[in-house]
Amino acid sequence: MDIDARGPRFGAAVTAVVLAVVLVTGSAWLLAWQTLAFLLGAAGGVSRSPYGLLFRKAVRPRLGPPTGFEAPEPPRFAQAVGLLFAGLGLVGYTLGPDWLGLAATGAALAAAFLNAAFGYCLGCELYLLVRRVAVRAE
Repeated sequence: MDIDARGPRFGAAVTAVVLAVVLVTGSAWLLAWQTLAFLLGAAGGVSRSPYGLLFRKAVRPRLGPPTGFEAPEPPRFAQAVGLLFAGLGLVGYTLGPDWLGLAATGAALAAAFLNAAFGYCLGCELYLLVRRVAVRAE
């Protein structure tokens, strides 16, 4: 079942804010929260992530009907990519080296910002690329 395309973009906006705060404060705890949010989004789909639930319960009822839908698989894959980068960032912030925490968190922030500001989902595009390569390999 397709999902409201505004949901993942809202989640990306919240994620961008969270990751920006992580970069400013160096808070491993906040990055741990974001890592958990990515984990839940990757495991259950973006509609079951904390930001997806917030969108569904608090934001979507205040908006008009959805104007666009998308398949849930690409955003879910994007959550898994975000989980990878947030996990690397968490390792960097907690165990070192510090540059790993900064670089991985910065990369995740860049991807979230692109989705939030311009509707361009890097993880979704990567999903489509992987699917094309897999089909050609068959």
